[in-house]
Formats: sequence, C-alpha cells, structure tokens
Amino acid sequence: RVQLVESGGASVQTGGSLRLSCAASGSTGSRYAMPWFRQASGDERQGVASIVSDGTTTYADSVKGRFTISKDSTENTLYLQMNNLQPEDTAMYYCALDFDPSTLTPSLSPLHYNYWGQGTQVTVSS
Repeated sequence: RVQLVESGGASVQTGGSLRLSCAASGSTGSRYAMPWFRQASGDERQGVASIVSDGTTTYADSVKGRFTISKDSTENTLYLQMNNLQPEDTAMYYCALDFDPSTLTPSLSPLHYNYWGQGTQVTVSS
C-alpha cells in the first residue's frame, strides 16, 4: 500500500511563492495519475493540477500561469510550484494517486483517485 506525505505548506504574503512536495512511500508504477487538490474551510475539495505518467498536465483555470506541477520519478515525489500566491489560494493542499488509470488523461475530479495524503496548509495573507 502506498502512503503519500505532503510537505512545504506555510504562511506567506500575497505575491509570495511556495513549493509543495508529496512523497510516495512506494513506487507509483510506470502508469499513474497524480494530482493536487485543495480545500478551503467550508468549501468542497477542488482540483488544482494533475499530471500523468506520459507527462501530460492539466490545471484549474484559477492557477494557470502561476502553478506548475511536476514529478521526479527517481525520488518518487510530486511537486507543486506556486508563484504569485493570492489570499484565495489559502487552503489545505492534498496530493493523490491513481495506479494504472484506464486512460492517461489527467483529471481534476476527486472520484478518480484512490490514495490520498493528509494535507499541508497554505495560508496567504494580504
């Protein structure tokens, strides 16, 4: 069973940057989908970005041009580089994993993912 552990969350000011990491305890395999989601207090979980094993990515419109998702296969770690952070980016950020997805189309729906981390908090103050 793979475990996912997020890190890198912090409190920053508007316009700042953070890099979140998601370390997988075991191999994610050669065919996978791994996203970042976020959930603000009182809101539903929202897809932020996703990457699949062929390198294809997708982003929520609200973060396009500011966030970059990547994966280091040698370290089995997923990253989310977040630049120009805004107060509306404040949320708990979660990574997830889908082993051997039926299609290599990155999805921002939480229904596609079987494994989840515990989250890391990002707070952006104005």
